[in-house]
Amino acid sequence: MTEQTPARRTPPQRKQMLLRLDPAVHDALARWASDELRSANAQIEFLLRRALAEAGRLPGTARPIPRRGRPPKDASGPSGD
Repeated sequence: MTEQTPARRTPPQRKQMLLRLDPAVHDALARWASDELRSANAQIEFLLRRALAEAGRLPGTARPIPRRGRPPKDASGPSGD
């Protein structure tokens, strides 16, 4: 008999959408995103989630925004032994 590895559960794909913005609004958004070290796309999602939460409309099933970039350093540090 061959042993099968359990199937990995893949997270659902993120939805894509086309968004048309006034160029001045896009420039302001891009500057704001840069100030907060986010991409314009991440800034839009952050703002939409905040608005939904404030309005009491953010679904409880909404997953947190995926963290990007370098993983955090291990808090325990090197063992040194």
